[in-house]
Amino acid sequence: MAPVSVQLVQAGTRLRMPALANAHDHARTFRSTSLGAFNVPFESWNPIVTRAPQVDAWLAACVSLARTARSGVGAIMVHYTRAQRLTDPVSEAREVARAANDLGVRIAFAVAMGDMNPIAYAPSARVLAQLRPSIREEVARHLDRPTASAAEQIALADEIAAAIDSPMVTVQYGPRGPKWASRPMLEAVAEASARTGRRVHMHFAETRYEREWIDSHYPEGVLTYLAGIGLLSPRLSLAHCTWARDDELELMAAHGVTAVLNPGSNLTLRSGIAPGARMALRGVRLAVGGDGLTLDDDDDMLREARLAWHLHKGWGFEPGLDADRALEAACRGGYFAVTGNSGADFGDVVEFDLGRLADDFDIVPVNLAELVLARAQVAHVSRLEVAGRTVIEEGRFTGIDYPVLRDELLAQARARGAEFAAWHAIASDLAEDLGPFYLKRLHTCA
Repeated sequence: MAPVSVQLVQAGTRLRMPALANAHDHARTFRSTSLGAFNVPFESWNPIVTRAPQVDAWLAACVSLARTARSGVGAIMVHYTRAQRLTDPVSEAREVARAANDLGVRIAFAVAMGDMNPIAYAPSARVLAQLRPSIREEVARHLDRPTASAAEQIALADEIAAAIDSPMVTVQYGPRGPKWASRPMLEAVAEASARTGRRVHMHFAETRYEREWIDSHYPEGVLTYLAGIGLLSPRLSLAHCTWARDDELELMAAHGVTAVLNPGSNLTLRSGIAPGARMALRGVRLAVGGDGLTLDDDDDMLREARLAWHLHKGWGFEPGLDADRALEAACRGGYFAVTGNSGADFGDVVEFDLGRLADDFDIVPVNLAELVLARAQVAHVSRLEVAGRTVIEEGRFTGIDYPVLRDELLAQARARGAEFAAWHAIASDLAEDLGPFYLKRLHTCA
């Protein structure tokens, strides 16, 4: 197991430690509860949020990134699967990068890539045939759209990188996951990553239905396949890994892959609990992500780190993810997934008000890592410093006026409310029809 790299320093009434990272997110404009997409399986949730109201890309990114930064987060993974599509992709990426710079945080912009299974984990014709006739046409029109070739999608990612790569913004290849990206696409991404040194970020084994799809379509083992094409490496981070098997954990550890735990998202979307304790014991590099679906639907990465620790610390006297390793995952592991650097030489720092964090007893020496994981909340964050710049000072952002931007975002969304309401009705019927589709295991047919 790697040595603990998170140092906590007490200075009077302040507690300073390395800034946290949100190692898997999408910079979603709206939270799931607001979209009427809560407490449903991922496979039903995904179509609902796919057609969320389109708003200004800079505004959307500012508000979303700020929601997660306020919990002491200095680096954020933006797996950009929810484009606004009001401008061309390169211009939209520039606006997201501008939002990050205005706010003052580091981001990875992972360019989303996919070329199959846009509705469910099967060819569209098979899925549409299982839906009630009244929604088939609209579902196909909204979700079953043509996709560019793997070469074209990689070229777009490289073009975006040329436009926005900077010391604060890194561009990654972002295949959505094996169920959405074909073998030729994954092979092209592996070749491009090896050639350019660019990192790769994608979903893996998030739900039981994805697990079933993977096992039926990759009988040789999907990670064995990914290792064979050169995609398994320290450049790769895999989000969720909820249904990862022990043999896959061994491969991840052997190849230096980062596993990003998303406990709140996995619980909210009824996906399961990742084998985090076994990951820790096998030496898998760990990080923590919010996925825009933290347990309280508030993008609070402090509470998400707490949840990850409690779920994966082991039961009874059995070992698991201890407090120091959990905090390392929330900070250094996440920074590595986002930037390719653990962040130790960046100097990004979050500062807590220790007087409010520990206000009840101070006789017995306290493990500071356990104190942060057990208690820290957004209200305790007094300062966030990223790249030598103060991003948050006593609960207020220095680079943006968050309340004003949030209100403008809501105004833009309400202007498109009727469009989303119409889609929500269709997507709700789709969500119902997808249940039998998966329960009949129609997604496992080759």
